Amino acid sequence: MLSRVLEPTTTLAIWERQPPRALLDGMARLCPAHLPQGRALVWLPDVPAALTAMLSGTPIGLTPLGVALHADILALVSEFAVIAGTDVVDIRLDRLAHDACWKFHRDHVHLRLLATYRGPATQIVPDEQAETALREQRAYRGPLEDVPEGAVALFKGARGSPGQGAVHRSPPIKGTGMVRSVLCLNLPSEASPRLWQP
Repeated sequence: MLSRVLEPTTTLAIWERQPPRALLDGMARLCPAHLPQGRALVWLPDVPAALTAMLSGTPIGLTPLGVALHADILALVSEFAVIAGTDVVDIRLDRLAHDACWKFHRDHVHLRLLATYRGPATQIVPDEQAETALREQRAYRGPLEDVPEGAVALFKGARGSPGQGAVHRSPPIKGTGMVRSVLCLNLPSEASPRLWQP
């Protein structure tokens, strides 16, 4: 389970769950311009209202697809908050038509949760190849592991384990016409927006 990431020698935990098929299929069929996006730093009791506000201004709003996405994000925020031991979560839902974080890297955070609702998911470098990938970047031709469809990845970043953490990247999609929908959950940081107010 995701809480394994708290073990001293573990830098990545993947939950190979089965989210509602209707959620993934609905996101895949959605016009790319209608994919919701937004960011909010939210106190846990306010997460349901903040997610409603984030989605209500989008074409999916409170349609069945919007309700399913709301419920899934809410469940993942709750899981992340328990594992991270926090009452405030930085929630970011991205719509990506570019390579995003294409460089192989370790996140400069304590913990980060990623879940992909549409398009290819995060690519992970096996630990024994990590330094090679960091050094070679686009020239790297070694093994890569793709986070399975619908799965959730919880990374321990360099702030939690200096010089350690799973090396990964966003899959390169520039020029392919693909559009990704990715949820990113973080602890509060200097990069977070102001605390969301109802």
